[in-house]
Amino acid sequence: MERNTEILREKKREAQEHRGKKQTSYSARERIDLLADQGSFLELGALAHSPVSGMEERTPADGLIGGIIRVDGREAVVQAMDISVLSGTEGEVHLRKSEFFHSYAKKRRLPLFNLCEGGGLRMPDGMGSDGISDKLFPSSLLDHGRESPIMTAILGESYGGPTWMAVTSDFVTQVRGTSMAVAGPRMLEIASGEEMSAEELGGPDMHAVYTGQIDHIAEDEKEAIAALRRFFSYMPSNADETPPRKPPIDSAMEHCNLEETVPSNLRRAYDMQLLILGLFDKDSFMNFRPFYGKALMTGLARLNGRVTGVIASQPLHMAGASGPEECDKAVDFICLCDSYHIPLIFLHDTPGFRISSRAEKQKMPAKIMNWNTALAKSTIPKFSIIIRKSIGAAYGNMCGPGMGADVVAAWPSAEINFTGPEVGINVVYGKHIRKAERPEKERSKYLEQWNFDSSPYKAAGKFLLEDIIEPNHTRSFLIRFLESSGASGDLKSKRRLADWPMSH
Repeated sequence: MERNTEILREKKREAQEHRGKKQTSYSARERIDLLADQGSFLELGALAHSPVSGMEERTPADGLIGGIIRVDGREAVVQAMDISVLSGTEGEVHLRKSEFFHSYAKKRRLPLFNLCEGGGLRMPDGMGSDGISDKLFPSSLLDHGRESPIMTAILGESYGGPTWMAVTSDFVTQVRGTSMAVAGPRMLEIASGEEMSAEELGGPDMHAVYTGQIDHIAEDEKEAIAALRRFFSYMPSNADETPPRKPPIDSAMEHCNLEETVPSNLRRAYDMQLLILGLFDKDSFMNFRPFYGKALMTGLARLNGRVTGVIASQPLHMAGASGPEECDKAVDFICLCDSYHIPLIFLHDTPGFRISSRAEKQKMPAKIMNWNTALAKSTIPKFSIIIRKSIGAAYGNMCGPGMGADVVAAWPSAEINFTGPEVGINVVYGKHIRKAERPEKERSKYLEQWNFDSSPYKAAGKFLLEDIIEPNHTRSFLIRFLESSGASGDLKSKRRLADWPMSH
């Protein structure tokens, strides 16, 4: 048996090297060892096997290794598919074990780690009306309610069951050179006549551009499992707890001038991540889906030791203007943070939403309102800072005034308005400017008036903004409000978004 396993692993290595992805391939138990604290794995179901007569010796553990582990001292449940057993396919006993691990994690409110590589439902076991009738989706998978974090790594070609696990998880990492889809290329070709490689069908680059169903891309299995551990470090073990707090540390740019990080010219792009490095604790920012919906950044960080969520415009892409993908990304992240008691910080620098026929075809109005609905239902503390500009409806979606923020503040030079100056002036005064004796002078006059009206001081004067803050005071301002929000005890939400569909 071990000889067969080694042959399979060697073939997988050769296939990966042929694709230019020279990386180590680990067995299911080796993957668990990489994830778990040393010596903490307690295996359950090691004696299980296929119930098909004559298959007992060929199906150790029926292709699913699982049990109890500790990760950084915290108890958790793990299941890892064993590709050496019938290509990691899911037979009757395999599925019974998997349902047990899901159910036990839910019942005892333990985090669940899925280490995935497998070919989906095992054909003989699932054939016939009796074969399929007891192998549909278990309620523990569908009605988890984010009672404890679920984290999944796609470590090889994964079809059927592994895909269902991934799209119902709180965090998903996928290794380059792997695939995740409903069914594999061979099934696709037979069913539809389409011919494509596994990576074209469900590789990380496809999910990065089109689906947004993964949160992280790893270059190899070690990086993927390290990403699972890192994500878990921000999470509570279950919804009754709050995220673990660490000792406060300075930001990576504690003594830098934050104002110099942001160009005063509204048309100049810059990397919002540089500003984030200056606001949050050093090395604490974990960027989510940086490859999807690139005009909006989402991620977890620590502020003075406390876990926070960050939703920030990214001016490097589309000037920070959100489209359909960014809307979906924001909703998913708000649901995650509200479900696990993670306060949210919004950093605005957006010219508004992207308006186009493509966006309309992708239900942009509905997606904008989904984002607003998630904001309205969330009950975690929310803090909103207008950095350089916040225009139109996007001002609301980034948790502007009246959208449920605990506090909304702006930098002194911020611009806030219904639309940007050039567009606004052309719409409102365009005809008058064209007829003027000196059009450019007339345009300049209206631009000056527009800039005055867009100043945050007008809104602050009516107490529509709670404060105007100097850029270099932003970190201390946020820390004070974060501490104030938790002064009466732990920061907990009402978890009204815990049942929002994982893949809406």
